[in-house]
Amino acid sequence: MTKIVILTGAGVSAESGLGTFRDSDGLWTRYDLNEVATPEGFARDPALVHEFYNARRRNCLGARPNPAHRALARLERDFPGEVRIVTQNVDDLHERAGSEAVWHMHGRLSGALCAACGHRWPAPPEMQAEDPCPACAAAATRPDIVWFGEMPYHMEQIRDALRAADLFVSIGTSGNVYPAAGFVQEAARAGAGTLELNLEPSETVSGFDAARQGPASVIVPEWVEEILSGQ
Repeated sequence: MTKIVILTGAGVSAESGLGTFRDSDGLWTRYDLNEVATPEGFARDPALVHEFYNARRRNCLGARPNPAHRALARLERDFPGEVRIVTQNVDDLHERAGSEAVWHMHGRLSGALCAACGHRWPAPPEMQAEDPCPACAAAATRPDIVWFGEMPYHMEQIRDALRAADLFVSIGTSGNVYPAAGFVQEAARAGAGTLELNLEPSETVSGFDAARQGPASVIVPEWVEEILSGQ
């Protein structure tokens, strides 16, 4: 085995204090996602969208990598082959734990994007609707986040990696959002082994060769230890 592709979702960062869509009392419950996570919502009320992402950015800055993030960074560092992380998360906890080979398919809270010219730059802690783009000066600053209805980032590279993988592992994702929900089928068709690590079985668990349930901070370090010890 020389190439491992790992998909991570909100369950990896939940134990660092970053909520998931399913949390009953989290930040998500106080906003209508149609208003804060779509291009149409941004067009209607950019100030509301920035309020939401400013709060998420504050949460992210206060969070710390957990044992699952650190274990994956160790795997990337010590595995003799290639490890690639594809994350649905918009936080930077993988990087802060030491991972370098990370593709953020849904963008990053730490990035800003001009909706007028497409220029990207590092986001300040607080963004406002009237902030000018550093490149074109348009007051069209938005978070560099992939919203519902938009194409995820890095899809061509991700599909190439899935086709070349020896093992595909999905960690902490519900399996109900495409295109990520279809990654297991793409990897399996190319001959890769497949494994799901999740708090509870996902909606696509039947498509995996094997599955383990438990908190990411427990089962991910256990699995990494097995891989690195050759079990």
